[in-house]
Amino acid sequence: KRLTNTKGYDAEATISPKGDRILFTSMRDGDLDLYTMDLNGKHVKRITHTLGYDGGAWFSPDGKKIVFGSNRNNGGTRDTNVFIADWTGGKK
Repeated sequence: KRLTNTKGYDAEATISPKGDRILFTSMRDGDLDLYTMDLNGKHVKRITHTLGYDGGAWFSPDGKKIVFGSNRNNGGTRDTNVFIADWTGGKK
C-alpha cells in the first residue's frame, strides 16, 4: 500500500521496533529531512530542521533513539557525520 504521495523524494524508511511508527527521509519541505508517521501514513511529523541531507535513519532497539547520517555544513565543509537523537527530534 502506498503511504506517501508527495512530489519528489520519500524513501529510506524503517519501522520502529514496536511496529507503531515509520521513520523516513523526505524532500517534501525543500530539503532532505527526517520525518515520522503512523503505519497508515497519517500524522506525519518533521523531526530534523537543519539544512543538508538527513537520512539513512534507524531506530535504536528500544525505539527511543534514532541514528542517522547528515552532511550539515560544518565550517564550510560538507562532510557526512553520524548523529543520534530522540525519535521525536531532540538533539543528544
